[in-house]
Amino acid sequence: MMQFIRNITARRNEDGASAVEYGLLVAGIAAVVVLVVFALGGVIKNAFSSTCSAVANSAPSSC
Repeated sequence: MMQFIRNITARRNEDGASAVEYGLLVAGIAAVVVLVVFALGGVIKNAFSSTCSAVANSAPSSC
């Protein structure tokens, strides 16, 4: 009986540990993406706004 228990504990599956590690990795990557979006969001918005204004001002009027 003791040998049976030793065999079961020796063959433990460690998939749960790697799933936790992958979850932490994904959470870290998501946090970095959120930080980059918040850091560069204003700069990108201003660039698109100025480009849109320049295109709108240079377009001929169809009225």
